[in-house]
Amino acid sequence: MKYLVIAAFVAIIGSLGAALVFMMRGGSTQEDAGDAGSDARRGRMAKALAFRVGFSILLFVIVLISYFMGWIQPTGLPLQR
Repeated sequence: MKYLVIAAFVAIIGSLGAALVFMMRGGSTQEDAGDAGSDARRGRMAKALAFRVGFSILLFVIVLISYFMGWIQPTGLPLQR
């Protein structure tokens, strides 16, 4: 389970990095109004951010299901009353 969570975090950070690269690449010397490359860059950036949101939701659901199935246990501090 630990490796699955680590892989999900790596995928989330990777998609954020890919979105940053797509956002920063090209278009700095040209007008973005009629540039077809700019639209493709925005589309790739949007896809990368959508994958990040999907990975985050998937990670949350996997942790929630794992908790309810008893595969993982909370190990925090005991509650003080």
